[in-house]
Amino acid sequence: MATDKQQLYQLIDQLDAGQIAAVVHLLEVMTDPVARAIANAPVDEEPLSEETIQALDASQEWLKHNPGIPHEQVLAELGITPEEIERSNKAR
Repeated sequence: MATDKQQLYQLIDQLDAGQIAAVVHLLEVMTDPVARAIANAPVDEEPLSEETIQALDASQEWLKHNPGIPHEQVLAELGITPEEIERSNKAR
């Protein structure tokens, strides 16, 4: 294991800032118990209800004729800032 860590340190030293940020994010996800639980969760095989199928069809039809709503706009309407989301993600 010590050899693996030494190799990891050597590889990290070769990365630029953007690559380091990506690796940090990957490691955070890999060590996050919630992300791990989601990744290992069984597939939901419950059949969709007719009501759900109709709602999905209606939303897909709506998107054919209307632009999507930007994430930032949805957050603003809910009174949430992108910074709050980032802080929440880091708190995990």
